[in-house]
Parts: sequence; C-alpha cells; structure tokens
Amino acid sequence: MSSTTIAAPRRRAGAGLRLAPYLFVLPFAVLFVWFLIAPIFVAIGNSLFRETSSGLGFGSANETVFVWFEQYAKALQDAEFLAGFGRVLLYGVVQVPVMIIISAVLALLFDSALVKGKRFFQLAVFLPYAVPGVIAALLWGFLYQPSVSPLVAGLRSIGIPADFLSPGAVLWSIANVSIWSYVGINMIILFSALQSVPRDMYEAAKLDGAGELRIAMSIKIPMIWPAVLLTTLSSIIGTLQLFNEPAVLKTITSNISSDYTPNMAIYAASTTANDPQLASAMAILLGLATFILSVVIMKLTTRRKGVNQA
Repeated sequence: MSSTTIAAPRRRAGAGLRLAPYLFVLPFAVLFVWFLIAPIFVAIGNSLFRETSSGLGFGSANETVFVWFEQYAKALQDAEFLAGFGRVLLYGVVQVPVMIIISAVLALLFDSALVKGKRFFQLAVFLPYAVPGVIAALLWGFLYQPSVSPLVAGLRSIGIPADFLSPGAVLWSIANVSIWSYVGINMIILFSALQSVPRDMYEAAKLDGAGELRIAMSIKIPMIWPAVLLTTLSSIIGTLQLFNEPAVLKTITSNISSDYTPNMAIYAASTTANDPQLASAMAILLGLATFILSVVIMKLTTRRKGVNQA
C-alpha cells in the first residue's frame, strides 16, 4: 500500500519534469508565432484580394474582391519596384563584401599582438552600432549636405568637387552609413569566434615559420568560417530590407524617390497609395527574394568550403 502511494507522486513529478522545458519555451513560441508567423499568413491572405469602388463614390462603397495572383502580377509589372531591387543588389554587391572585409581585418588585428589598447579601440569600433539607424542617417546627412557640411567644404577647398548626394553618388553615401553603423557588431561576432580557436595551433604554425598574415589566412579565417557566413547572410538580409538610411536622406535630396528601395516601395504602396493588398504582395515577393538569395549564398559558400577541404 505504501509503495503504491510513493509511486504516484513520482510519476507526477516525472511528468512535470518532462513538461518543464516546453513551459519555458512557451512564451517565446507564442510571441514568435504572433509577431512573425501570423503576419506572414495575414500578408499572404491580403495579397490575394483587391479593393474595388462601387456606386457614385459617396460613403464607404469599397468592396473586397478575391483576385488570386493579380496583385503579384501588378507588383512585378511595377518598373520602380523592380528598379529598387536592382539598386539594393548593386548596393549589396559592394557594401556587403567591403563591410565583411573591414570587420574581419579589425577582428584579426584585435586578436593579434599588434594592437595596443584593444578594449578602447573595440569600444570605439562598436559604438556606432549603438546609435539608432535614423540618428546615424541624420548625422551623416549633415555631413553630406553641401550647404552645411564641413567635410564637403574641406574637400572643395583643396580642389575636390565633392557631392555626396548626386545621382551617381547617393547610393554609395547610403552604403557608407550602413558600413559605419554595422562594422562594429560584425567585428564583435568574428572576434568572439576567434577567441574560441585553440592557441596551440598558432604556436605550432609559428614554430613552422608562419607569419601573422599566413596564420590569419590559413588558420584563423578557415576556423571561423561559420561566423563569417553568419555575418554575410545577416548583411545580405539587411541589404534587401534597406529602409532607414534612404528614407531619412530622402528628406534632404531629391535624388532618392519614395520607392528607391523595395521596402520604401512597400511603405509607399501601403500609405501614400493606400493599397495594403499591393503592399502585402510586394512584401511577400521581397521575403521570397531574401530567402532565395540567402539559400544560394549558403549553398555557394558551403560548396566552396567543401572544395577547399578536399
């Protein structure tokens, strides 16, 4: 009788222990579904409809009509929306490699014995990441605006006709703001990965006569390749979602239109054009493009790593 009484609480305690991990994960799962998964399905649902006006236009005579993929076709026929993809792809081809290379070089320098005062310089490089993107764009917008910029005035005083907001330069001015803002966080990720590399490997390479550059290229970079891939993918995703920097700089130059990037086109469609269904279709297309490009980059980098190891 006593053994039966003891066994029942044990079974209940065992069931509670098995449920405990799920209870801890539950708050995150609920928020993840509510704020990420649910909006995706809502956007997909909205993109399959179109609002039409009926009657003479008096009162609320709008009617929502199921139109299948008409909104997607409309988005793909929007020349400015497609041009926005071209801009961010060109932007990413230059900005992402430059940012990753600068981040990797800084991480390698901080991991070596060449730099003194590492804590100070690490903080100085990371500090721009703590500045909100809108504030960073405002700060750089002041430096770009010819009428008030000391940088433009200084360059012109030595005979360099600088115009950072001209049609041919404004995209790279935006890229400069992004590089300044995000180099620090990427450097921290790569530097943290370098700290996990066994130091014995460096000592063995030095005994074989390898210098710092050879150790960096042959040992450090291959060992932290997953971190390099992580920073590259996150930078690509951020590139396709570019919004804050051009939206802020748009207020000081006419060379940035309201649909300069895909995200800006989505915002303009949902607010200025008052067409949330079209904006939903654009958002789904942008999400698909981001997913496909990320998968392609991951496949290419994984295959390259496999070839190098072979």
